[in-house]
Amino acid sequence: MAKVELKKPIVEEISENIKDAQSVILIHYSGITVEADTELRKELREAGIIYKVYKNTMMNFAFQGTDCEPLTKHLEGPNAIAISKDDATASARIISKYAKKAPTLKMLAGVVEGSYYDENAVTALADIPSREVLLGRLFGSMKSPISNLARVLNQIAEKAE
Repeated sequence: MAKVELKKPIVEEISENIKDAQSVILIHYSGITVEADTELRKELREAGIIYKVYKNTMMNFAFQGTDCEPLTKHLEGPNAIAISKDDATASARIISKYAKKAPTLKMLAGVVEGSYYDENAVTALADIPSREVLLGRLFGSMKSPISNLARVLNQIAEKAE
C-alpha cells in the first residue's frame, strides 16, 4: 500500500473532528512530564474534548479549505490539537490550568466558533467561565431583585399585622 493511502484516513479523521467543532486549539506540548500529560488528557477526556498528537503535515492537509486554515502557520515543532464540540472555552481553560504547572506547555493559536485567535487571545479566552457558570450568574442576578422585593413585602405585611 502506498504511503499516501496510509495517511488519507488520518487526514480524514482530523477533518471529521474539526468539521463541527466549537473550538480547535493548537498546543505546543514539549517539556511536559508523562504524569502531567496523563492528567491533562484525563481531564480533557472527561470534559468531552478530543486531544491528540498528529504529524504537522497531516494537520496541514486537514486544515486546508476550513476555518482552521490560519492555524497552518503555527505547525512547527511538537504540536497537539484539542477539539471541543460542545463548550468553546473548556479546552482553553483546562490547558491554561496545566500550562501554569508546566510552563513549556503553551497554546499557540485557536479557532473558536469560526474565528481565528492568536496566542494572547486564546489565553484570554481561558479566563471566560463556562456557559453553566455564566447562566448561573445571570439567573442569580435576575433572582436577586425579585427576592429582595418579596422580602420587603413580607416585612410590610408583618408590620401591618
